[in-house]
Amino acid sequence: MPPKRTSSSKRKAVLESEHEDDASSSSKKAKFSASDDTVSSGGQPTNKVLPLNISFPEQHAGTWRIATWNVCGLAASQKKGFNSYVEAEDPDMLILTETKVNNEPVDLALKKRFPYSFWSIADKKGYSGTAILSKHEPVSINRTLPGHADPTSIKGRIITLEFPNTYVVGTYVPNAGTGLKTLAEKIEWNIHFSKYLFELDKVKPVIWTGDVNVAPTGLDLSNSKQNFNKTPGHTEAEITAFKNILNPPNSDPNAPKFEDVWRQRHPNDKHYTYFSYRFNCRQKGIGWRLDMFVLSQRIVERVKMCEIRSEIYGASDHCPLTLEIEGPL
Repeated sequence: MPPKRTSSSKRKAVLESEHEDDASSSSKKAKFSASDDTVSSGGQPTNKVLPLNISFPEQHAGTWRIATWNVCGLAASQKKGFNSYVEAEDPDMLILTETKVNNEPVDLALKKRFPYSFWSIADKKGYSGTAILSKHEPVSINRTLPGHADPTSIKGRIITLEFPNTYVVGTYVPNAGTGLKTLAEKIEWNIHFSKYLFELDKVKPVIWTGDVNVAPTGLDLSNSKQNFNKTPGHTEAEITAFKNILNPPNSDPNAPKFEDVWRQRHPNDKHYTYFSYRFNCRQKGIGWRLDMFVLSQRIVERVKMCEIRSEIYGASDHCPLTLEIEGPL
């Protein structure tokens, strides 16, 4: 059943993506208890604060657990339960997006858990920001997007870690903007990023994750028809660019192909990673799936789990997404 429609005066605001301009089995779900643990008509939790108690199933033996989370401001998130989630999840690698930090944070607890931390910080204060925190040391690190004409616009958007057998690319992909005012910039990003991803894949398989700022199908947001070609994240240009990464058009059989792993494992689910703070979107189940793991197709069979941590809401307007993949990377 689709989420209940709002009044016309509210509906327009609900449909807009605002976060820059302002399950495979039940056994893999989080266990939680909270005062507001009801579910929406779409079957997703509606809690507005983090659960009082958070626990997750044990990690599969021989895997890396990788989590990604748009924290909508790291400092604010840390005041609302960020550390409780990280302690319970205990990932081998944590990709943070929209950190909004102006300097590399000095957090001894995070440093102890993740000895290797890499931050990409925007020139504009309190804006964007990406980080990868890891228990394992990478071979190399890159914070650029080769070929892009404006390096300044890339700051805070992308980090690539190279490991012996794999690349991990964390991104906070640009938003097309209210009224699609920055769609041209988004299209330019997509052109260069797609080429970059394909070039990496020629060398080693790739794990691309983070807030990718696109809802590529009608299952990935609550109101597809009302949003299509009107709202950032659900335009034909953005959807096509994403689909062309998964399956490049007019290419030879050996061309790189990628898989949207959560969607592959949950082909019919309408579950979301982002719920606006406005107009009770969380309670009504009105959301977007914007945070993803996109993997080189040839390593997808190594994935043992990929789940949205739907209960982990309130420290951010996004929920984390977690993947386990057989190592080593």
